[in-house]
Amino acid sequence: MRLNELEIYLNQLLDVAHIHDYCPNGLQVEGRSEVHKLISGVTASFDFLQAAVAAGADAVLVHHGYFWRGENQCLTGMKRRRIALLMEHDVSLLAYHLPLDAHLELGNNTQLGRRLGFIETGRFGEQCIAVQGTLPQTMTLKDLGINIEHLLSRKPLVIGDEAKPVQRIAWCTGAAQDYFDEAIRLGVDAFITGEISEQTVHAARESGVAFIAAGHHATERYGVHALGEHVAQKFGIAHQFIDVDNPV
Repeated sequence: MRLNELEIYLNQLLDVAHIHDYCPNGLQVEGRSEVHKLISGVTASFDFLQAAVAAGADAVLVHHGYFWRGENQCLTGMKRRRIALLMEHDVSLLAYHLPLDAHLELGNNTQLGRRLGFIETGRFGEQCIAVQGTLPQTMTLKDLGINIEHLLSRKPLVIGDEAKPVQRIAWCTGAAQDYFDEAIRLGVDAFITGEISEQTVHAARESGVAFIAAGHHATERYGVHALGEHVAQKFGIAHQFIDVDNPV
């Protein structure tokens, strides 16, 4: 398919025009005009781009792209090296941040919740990205942590009484620890996100609401993977997800 057709479709599917973000969403680096193979991944790091080029990518699709608000705009150092690799091989970069978090079908939060068997009951937070819901059946905080570890293949940091029964939950992938206060006000038993801040530990201990930090990268693998598969099936192009591990 043509690159411009792919960008138009993704921008409309993810409702880019109506979501305020702190980075550009859509085509960030333009490569060849035809896309036969799409490679997806969480972050457009140099290691990921090298792997994508080696896999024969015409375009790469990521959650974490470039040109974040407040960053140095000069194409030097690490940024220059990454973009030079894309341009040298005529590979396009498409990146979708908050629009991918928020999407009700293919988004990071929807995809993570489905894989963990959560039942969504509502949304909250910035542009309704964070999710509240329930477990199919009550389980202890310890068992919830074990389920998350089995899915993500990494041990989450769990703050709270492991024997605590958990039924009502809230979650938001990535660095969403700032939503914890709102989750507490919603009366959930536990909140799950990727990262944790120092003050969050105290908030969890004092509120009695458990906090689970399961990894920024680990919690955000599933949206971009699902989006790449969706595009491949709809337009008949090849797709491959490449996961470059990140312990954070």
